[in-house]
Amino acid sequence: MSVILGPGKSSATEATSLSFDDMTRVELIWLEKQTEFWIRFGDGAREQILDRRRRIVFFRPGSVFAFVRWVANDYGTVVSRIDIVRTMAPGRSYQTLPFVRPGGEILLKIEGWPKVEKVLRHVDAIEGLGIDPADVDPDHWRHVVHWMKAGEAPRPYTAERHAAWLRRREIGK
Repeated sequence: MSVILGPGKSSATEATSLSFDDMTRVELIWLEKQTEFWIRFGDGAREQILDRRRRIVFFRPGSVFAFVRWVANDYGTVVSRIDIVRTMAPGRSYQTLPFVRPGGEILLKIEGWPKVEKVLRHVDAIEGLGIDPADVDPDHWRHVVHWMKAGEAPRPYTAERHAAWLRRREIGK
């Protein structure tokens, strides 16, 4: 089974011992040029197709994903938002987020299409380094949102910083 994550995105999935109830569920909607919710990055563990326009992607605890929401009406864009979320294990505290059940730790929340585009370009730059954005140091996403809210450009994520994060994560286990 493969998970359709958004325009041009897919990821192979595998069987897991976790039940659907133990996973975070994200509802995706795709009504061309009207309501477009998609996953920009993150490894979905399973997918449930509701109909040709709606699906639910399931994420294992500890997964990080970017959830983009864009909604328009006859007068223009109504919602443009990107959230980068880390899923939580059952029983852990979490923040709530529309279309994400039960919720997760929100690492980044940006609204407004020009700012969302900047975050998407930042994600593209990280992928250009050969790094999966889902594996990026969570503190970096917090850094990005704080600097952007201050009207400044965030520092780029580097291979050196990523290597330091991986070492720090390994030591912390």
